[in-house]
Amino acid sequence: MRAVNVTEPGPAENLFVADIDKPRPGPGEVLIKVAAAGINRADLLQRQGFYPPPPGASEIIGMEVSGTIDELGSDVAGWTIGTDVCALIAGGGYAEYVAVAAEHLLPIPAGVEVIEAAALPEVACTVLSNLKRTAHLAPGELVLLHGGGSGIGTHGIQWAKALGATVAVTAGSDAKLELCRDLGADITINYNTDDFVQVIKDHGGADVILDIVGAKYLDRNVSALTDDGRLVIIGMQGGAKAELDIGALLRKRGTVHATALRGRTRSDKAAIVADTIATTWPLIADGRVKPVVGATFPLAQAGEAHTLLESGQVSGKILLTL
Repeated sequence: MRAVNVTEPGPAENLFVADIDKPRPGPGEVLIKVAAAGINRADLLQRQGFYPPPPGASEIIGMEVSGTIDELGSDVAGWTIGTDVCALIAGGGYAEYVAVAAEHLLPIPAGVEVIEAAALPEVACTVLSNLKRTAHLAPGELVLLHGGGSGIGTHGIQWAKALGATVAVTAGSDAKLELCRDLGADITINYNTDDFVQVIKDHGGADVILDIVGAKYLDRNVSALTDDGRLVIIGMQGGAKAELDIGALLRKRGTVHATALRGRTRSDKAAIVADTIATTWPLIADGRVKPVVGATFPLAQAGEAHTLLESGQVSGKILLTL
């Protein structure tokens, strides 16, 4: 089968397509014939040698796919060959076939095409696991999403609005902020020209902040929290180390969570996937949440797709298609 390989850690030009052996599903797994694979920031880090896959996962880059069930392993019930699905995976997505734990499969939501479904598993499970299961975002609360034009941001806006929250976002261009408003964002902040801390304080402070920046924003995020506010950090685009003012956090009775999805146990991921199907899939089926795809590339242009994501000149998800 064709799959994207990396000659050595480094720039996007090091990605190339090679022929490798087709995987076989093990017990409790299914084999998916891939229609499309989603591209994530973590993929860029893996390509650069900074984010290896968890033990036992495929070395091939790619953490979410859509496609058709091609083969069933032993001990698989409830799925049939020929069914269109999407899936959350720890690796192996940039390929023609990938073996997936059956409990990490998601049906294609009603009204979504199989290609665009590849834009959903990672963002849907990330948003749900962090806003619902970690931060316990409630209707009427104010949530600040950094990177509002990203895949997680565009999904998070719609999910939080469907919940009944007030949504604030940061983004770096007028075009991205306009998209965020179209998706339902109530407060839009250009981080190049505006102080998000002051804007959020003017609205009473954030009950929840979902942050992809990390160290660079830590003290400012704490400042933007309201009493009993929850900061959830899921990325380190702005660095990994920062000083935390514990006194400021204590005065607000605030909490700081740092979470990741890829390295969770198989059972943890299965619980998140099941909750996503129960909670988010109905919102997609009735049109309150939709996948946002900013660009698609054929598998052979994985390098160009990575370059576009690194440039920041895209909103929503980038997909590789087969």
